[in-house]
Amino acid sequence: MIIKRIDILSAAKITGIIAAAFGLLAGILMFLFGGVLGSLMGNEGGGFAMFGGFMAVIILPIMYGIFGFIGGAIQAFIYNLAAGFIGGIRIETE
Repeated sequence: MIIKRIDILSAAKITGIIAAAFGLLAGILMFLFGGVLGSLMGNEGGGFAMFGGFMAVIILPIMYGIFGFIGGAIQAFIYNLAAGFIGGIRIETE
């Protein structure tokens, strides 16, 4: 079996969703560490650190998803160009 062409929109959607999931994980970690660092900072910067961590949970998945979508589309496009020259990826299945 040889993959000769990848649908660009399909690849972009999948990579966008995967990247958004990683963005959510990164946002959750930032939220947790923002809470820990906020409690260590006391009254001066604690609220700001917690708010930044909360915003990371919202913003990072969106940004990761957008850039993952764009990156996936570019990669699929380049794969299609390269596969036209060299014939694609050969996959063995049972």
